[in-house]
Amino acid sequence: MTTAFTRDDIEIATRAADSFTRLYYSTYDSATRVDDLPKFYRASSTLTWNGNPCQGVDGVRKLIQDMPSTKHEVQSYDCHPIPGSQPPSLLVSVSGNVIHGKGPSGNPAATASKSIDGQPRVFFQTFMLVPDPTAPVAKAGEVAKYYVDADAMRFVG
Repeated sequence: MTTAFTRDDIEIATRAADSFTRLYYSTYDSATRVDDLPKFYRASSTLTWNGNPCQGVDGVRKLIQDMPSTKHEVQSYDCHPIPGSQPPSLLVSVSGNVIHGKGPSGNPAATASKSIDGQPRVFFQTFMLVPDPTAPVAKAGEVAKYYVDADAMRFVG
């Protein structure tokens, strides 16, 4: 069975993706990210960060706490609603730049040029967002609440 999405459905999904993207990366770059970023995930969520798999809230927390601070600059994102549920799950693709650590000027002179710390990197990240069954039901025209069911991040430059 194929579900045709209306222009309103697409607009609401795009608003949800925009809201998620802004909140996710501002949280990722915050001083409280070790406590706050895992809240986007559930125990069953999967994350692959540059080919390294993590599972659930605890896996995300461990990944983040072992990583230097970050500064993301989202260049673009796209959102595709997935038929089968109402509200639909969302496939969100994001590309941009990220700097880990204090940036190139904050590195000691002996830091290798290929070191992740401090070097701007191009990234591509894909999220499967699933409606949160524990959140209050969104009214018509409102953006539903989502959590990250699957997440894959890769440096591409």
